[in-house]
Amino acid sequence: MPAEVKTHPANRHASLQGATFSFQSETDRVEGIDKAFDYRGDVTLTLSNEQIEGYIFNRDAKARPPRIEVFVKGSEEPRIIPYADIMAIAFTGKDTADGKSWEAWVSKKESERKAEAERIKAEAEAQGHL
Repeated sequence: MPAEVKTHPANRHASLQGATFSFQSETDRVEGIDKAFDYRGDVTLTLSNEQIEGYIFNRDAKARPPRIEVFVKGSEEPRIIPYADIMAIAFTGKDTADGKSWEAWVSKKESERKAEAERIKAEAEAQGHL
């Protein structure tokens, strides 16, 4: 975890939404960028000379220099940003995946399967097959 992480108390366990990562080392920066890439919401990037808000849709840690691609709010063209230019990342947008865990998906699908089985059973009974 990056050396300095501040989170909003309400979101501490559910999501990174509201967290801010400041970097003390290159390892911190890479870890923060990885988390931002996996995040399903907008982030605010503090760069060496500006702040931008957008959605990180691609990263290339093996490129020279390593870089991310961002859909910047208010711009039609994606922007390429070298890792080294990123000083901090704030998870400012709504996390659209929050609460959508694997367990929640499995539970929802199981409920849908049970409902479908009941519907098929009712149809079969109505037709005199059961």
